[in-house]
Amino acid sequence: MHSGLEFLVVGVVALVAIAVASMLSDRIRVAAPLVLVVVGLLVSLVPAVPRVEVDPEWILAGILPPLLFSSAVSMPAMDFRRDFGVISGLSVLLVVASTAVIGVVLHLLVPGLGLAGGFALGAILSPTDAVATSIVRRLGVAPRITTVLDGESLLNDATALVVLRAAIAATAVSVSVGGVFADFAIAVVVAVVVGLVVGKIGLIVRARVRQAPVSTVLSFVLPFAASVPAEQLGGSGLVAAVVAGLVTGQGAIKYLSPQNRLADRQNWRTVELVLEGAIFLIMGLELTTVVADLRDDGGSVLRGVGLAALALALTILVRAAFVTPLIGIQSRYARRSENLRPQLEGMGEKVVVGESFEFRGRTGKFDDPERAERFRNRLQLKIADIDYLLAEPIKVREGAVIVWAGMRGAVTLAAAQTLPEDMPLRSLLVFVAFLVASASLLIQGGTLAWFVRLVRPSAPDPEELAAERHELEARMRVAGIEVMERYRTHPLIAEFLERTADEAQRPDPADFRRLRLEMIEAQRETLIIARGEGVFAASALTVALENLDAEQISIELRGD
Repeated sequence: MHSGLEFLVVGVVALVAIAVASMLSDRIRVAAPLVLVVVGLLVSLVPAVPRVEVDPEWILAGILPPLLFSSAVSMPAMDFRRDFGVISGLSVLLVVASTAVIGVVLHLLVPGLGLAGGFALGAILSPTDAVATSIVRRLGVAPRITTVLDGESLLNDATALVVLRAAIAATAVSVSVGGVFADFAIAVVVAVVVGLVVGKIGLIVRARVRQAPVSTVLSFVLPFAASVPAEQLGGSGLVAAVVAGLVTGQGAIKYLSPQNRLADRQNWRTVELVLEGAIFLIMGLELTTVVADLRDDGGSVLRGVGLAALALALTILVRAAFVTPLIGIQSRYARRSENLRPQLEGMGEKVVVGESFEFRGRTGKFDDPERAERFRNRLQLKIADIDYLLAEPIKVREGAVIVWAGMRGAVTLAAAQTLPEDMPLRSLLVFVAFLVASASLLIQGGTLAWFVRLVRPSAPDPEELAAERHELEARMRVAGIEVMERYRTHPLIAEFLERTADEAQRPDPADFRRLRLEMIEAQRETLIIARGEGVFAASALTVALENLDAEQISIELRGD
């Protein structure tokens, strides 16, 4: 009972600390996770505070799946698809490159570590943390930068953990490069399949649930319903949670009611705040435990600090060396796409049902009007993709932000603590991982706002955003008028529109509520079509959809 009471007190204090840090972060303009890391570090240095040690599985299997799921739900699927090449490069190739460079360098510098041990530490230090996205988003940079950073943090954990498992296995038996790639491919394929199935089933089940609290509780189950089976089948539980989140976010507008979507947004924001805050608070609190373990094993703190500084520098240098050619590749791809755009536009004009057309040396013909229309839509989407790449190119300034925003965090610390107890120099590796994660958060995260102001990357154009909002509003007005035409002779409509300001607070007539709800549904369908066209910014569409949800909820509440 006594230990249970202590646990309860610690939990309450932690929640208060997370809330206070969140409020304080707005005042001092420092991200709350950074504040919590510092608070945890300071508290851990108090002699009366006992050693804190958290089972890494609680983080890897209990905290990360819901956090990644929630981030994936809010990720614009269209933007994620468009930048999947960049995201996959950062999530896979950069992780492998970072692992190799850090592993070889530390193997040469640390006697007794071994190449497998060096690769294990390299894999531990390779994944970035999602906290960078929250900082960058507040700074008003182009949405494409936040999409790339967010997408990278969603997927690179799986790569790092697969490589880490291979490195740990290599300390006991030989492991082939082909075997590692095969394990990675299996982990991803299994995870994608499980995530797709769980995400789709979750939407179908929740579509039948009318109570918003019940629907939200079911959404809390989805990350684990995806991650646990995926792990049991040899896949990546984290990737499965991400895929389930992407499916849920894309299908929520079709399957879930406005009340359920609103409840999801509000409750998941609270869950994110608590879980993310808990991770970074734990990071700070575990300082004394990590240092004590190192000293118990006879290790040198000073040596660990030096290795951590070197490892942190290597992560930044390797990231810069990787992003630099990536910028050139993206620029060449954008130029080729720009040259292709007029051909695509001309091809759309040539597609006539029953008539042959030629494009880039190939001849085609559509006899089915529906197939022809689908083909035109694909062409329009391809043109919209090109416009997206040209409107927000990744150049040197944007690449510099992507490099500096590559902070390490909770995954690094949790992965380090999964190292086997008999791993050579285990306490030193954990200590180095802890210092690199903490230092990157505090140094890179603490200076990221200043760095963005220094390099001045591209930012959204307010005039373009306003024009997009006006275009969306115009489309919604047309959709609403089309519905209203069916009710124009109804006497109650004219009576309602003639109300005075005082009379406007009376409950709406049932017929008018039905009219307005039909208009909202038509306007929502218009926005869904616009989302599929890919010509509008995700932020403008999200705001418009959320406004419709709020209006529908208000009308239904007044009717009740």
